[in-house]
Amino acid sequence: MAKIFKINSLDRLLKPKTVLVIGGGVWGKSIVFQLKKIGFNGKIFAVHPSENMFCGCETYGNIDELPVPIDAAFVGVNRVATIDIISQLSKANCGGAVCFASGFSEAVSELKDGHELQETLINMAGKMPILGPNCYGIINYFDNFCLWPDQHGGQKVDSGVAVITQSSNIMINLTMQKRGLPIGYAVTAGNQAQLGLAELAMNIVKDKRVTALGLYVEGLGSIRNFEKLVSLCDRLGKAIVIIKIGKSEHAKVSAVSHTASLAGSDKGAAALMKRLGVARVDSLSEFIETLKIFHCHGRLSGPSVASVSCSGGEASLIADISNAKPISFPNLTKTQKEDLKIALGAKVALANPLDYHTYIWGNADKMAQTFISIMQGKNIDIGIIIVDFPRPDLCDPAAWDCVVEAAMVTKKAIKKPVALLSTLAENIEESLAKELMQKDLIPLCGMDEGLAAIVAASTQETDLDISKNPVILPNNNKNSRLLDEAYSKSLLSEIGVDTPRNVVVKNNELLDSLPFEFPVVIKALGLSHKTENRGVRLGLNSAEELKIAFGEMAFSEYLIEEMISDVLLELLVGIINDPAHGFVLTIASGGIFTEILSDSQSLVMPFNRNQLNAAIKDLRIARVIDGYRGSDAINMEPLIKNIFKLQEFVIKNSHDLSELEINPFLITASRAIAVDALIKM
Repeated sequence: MAKIFKINSLDRLLKPKTVLVIGGGVWGKSIVFQLKKIGFNGKIFAVHPSENMFCGCETYGNIDELPVPIDAAFVGVNRVATIDIISQLSKANCGGAVCFASGFSEAVSELKDGHELQETLINMAGKMPILGPNCYGIINYFDNFCLWPDQHGGQKVDSGVAVITQSSNIMINLTMQKRGLPIGYAVTAGNQAQLGLAELAMNIVKDKRVTALGLYVEGLGSIRNFEKLVSLCDRLGKAIVIIKIGKSEHAKVSAVSHTASLAGSDKGAAALMKRLGVARVDSLSEFIETLKIFHCHGRLSGPSVASVSCSGGEASLIADISNAKPISFPNLTKTQKEDLKIALGAKVALANPLDYHTYIWGNADKMAQTFISIMQGKNIDIGIIIVDFPRPDLCDPAAWDCVVEAAMVTKKAIKKPVALLSTLAENIEESLAKELMQKDLIPLCGMDEGLAAIVAASTQETDLDISKNPVILPNNNKNSRLLDEAYSKSLLSEIGVDTPRNVVVKNNELLDSLPFEFPVVIKALGLSHKTENRGVRLGLNSAEELKIAFGEMAFSEYLIEEMISDVLLELLVGIINDPAHGFVLTIASGGIFTEILSDSQSLVMPFNRNQLNAAIKDLRIARVIDGYRGSDAINMEPLIKNIFKLQEFVIKNSHDLSELEINPFLITASRAIAVDALIKM
């Protein structure tokens, strides 16, 4: 088992003065080449068993022969040799190392000693920081340094975002972007054997030159450390955007085989990010555009947009694309309309999104007057100017200078974020994007991804005190078993959850009289899906009907319980022990509609009353709850009280509980009754 060490500072690894390359061949040569190409001005050494001068570097036969302490080392040898070299580097007080080799925990299905070898690697590293194994390393564009065995497309910046990924190839792709995003740090974590994404990020975001943080995540690693990272970034005013893979089963399997990461459930990931106030996106394009908003402005106060374009087609397009997103275009006020008429005249139809036609094109003053009139409203969070610039190789972009000039005047006047949004990503070139950012404007490349970025950047900081409300950590109980419904309900009754009155009987022990009145329900015990297995009969109105049901069902043991009438609503409440994200509660439309409607909301536990109320309000069925077509609103207080009792049960049994599901909770005018219950622990 790997020992736990207090890891040394990463400062020497991230900003070294001396670098060591271990391992010849194409990868070692590429490390030296990339160091020289990026302009590293420190000292580069190499250890090689046979060469006297590896790639023009001072070269030694062994680590203990080196003349100075090493700040950062690249270990590019096979997995077995890596172990011994890491041990030597740790003893030599090296500042940190990148472990390039694969064949550790990510390959355990092919190499049975993968886990054992990775634990040995951690133990040999001791207090010395290591990245990987199974990763490319670090690029520091602030200080002209990289330990990176391949090409990359970034450039030196004075301020910019930090991006950390588990996938090295994804990082290569991100550095090649031409959208103008300034990347300061590009770091890969690989297997996260010793340093996880959160631990790396906590060291990096403290750099004052870092403006925001982007994470490409296969598995979070330590939930507690991720909570600490979010708290730190909130204190520093640096927003986080994340791509968390694992929506598909293929992605979950890939995560395990790629970096030995447990992806967990996508509902768990979404609920955790929402709880912590972390923006989540689905694509690399959305990821880059969100980071640009964070770099230029920070979090948006909301997704209320004022949009202007000189084309009705563009105005219609942004309205349609936004229709499926939580973006709003506030109606124009009387004052806004009056100001716009002064700027545009009587021929232009006034609306938001606004098509200002081409009457004022080329008149930067009139254009600025128009932009300011629609964007300065108190209910506007960001102003959007839709503009696709001509390609400079075939056209003259000078005619579009008026848009930039008007945007600059607008930004200064309204003191809100102003974005220039192209319908096609390629229609704001990289050099122009950088120029716009220098002018305090946000270049958003591509309408689809730009609008998705606005939604993501509107994610607000959590109002929770994370240190006082930590996530209930998942357990690793591999011996859990499914409890029968009678025992499950007895456990729920003990904590005060409302359940039907019931009695357990065997087939030959049918009671002549029940401790409650007909009608009743009879259920076969030991079945998790009773309806599909004909293990339930509803609405039995007499002892005779009950006896007939006994004879026809032919199971060994039954649960007989009172039939609940006057039901207003059915809901499902489920809780799972998500190994990657903690305990996750899901509330959904219940009964047979659970899978048909796909209407659910999830919360990471523990949650408070406001969070639970918001989750219920976000259900599609909320309109029924609030009173649909003149019907009375449904009293949800009994359900809410029951759910908080379930949360207490989870807290008390968090070391053992694997799953709890109530489907349905039947809601009546005065009760919320757990009719079907399943507990696995």
